[in-house]
Amino acid sequence: MELINTVNLFLKSDKKLFTTKDISQILRINTQRTLENRIKKLIDTKVITPLEKGKYILTDSNVTDFEISQFLYSPSYISFETALNYHGILSQFPFEIISATTKKSKSKEILGKTYTYTKISKQIYTGYYKLDNCLMAYPEKALFDQLYMIALKKKSAEYLNEMDYTNIKKREVEKYIYLLPKRLKKPIKFLISQYL
Repeated sequence: MELINTVNLFLKSDKKLFTTKDISQILRINTQRTLENRIKKLIDTKVITPLEKGKYILTDSNVTDFEISQFLYSPSYISFETALNYHGILSQFPFEIISATTKKSKSKEILGKTYTYTKISKQIYTGYYKLDNCLMAYPEKALFDQLYMIALKKKSAEYLNEMDYTNIKKREVEKYIYLLPKRLKKPIKFLISQYL
């Protein structure tokens, strides 16, 4: 009976991704040891599945990889090859979920998937919209982010020949150039002239 009540509390919360603090609030548990024991029990009974230390997902819930990506490391938004594929610009599906962040670059292996976070300058941390429960780069911004990393020599230009630029608005890509330092403007303008 206690397990059923606990599951109902989780379902009533309308959340599918939880931090330890969220679980503490949902279950109204204030003592650390009790909370740790309850979380262990929830994992053992497969009510929740651990993603990484202090972060959990409601088992068998309908959560996208994009939502998990956002939950694991923030601030971040889906960009680069992942967003380019989502928007139909890059047909090749990346093996990882790639996001832009203003924090340190890192990669995480979670539930058999790779989530990669690439650091960009705070000045260009813009150009995204809310998609369900995550943030997604606009097509032109995802391309710009890719060009930015190529200009910094942190990504290869290999995918640029494989992209379909039909629906890309050149002016929308160019508007982000003004957010950059002078030394990066020229290489990005050159890449734009070559491909758009």
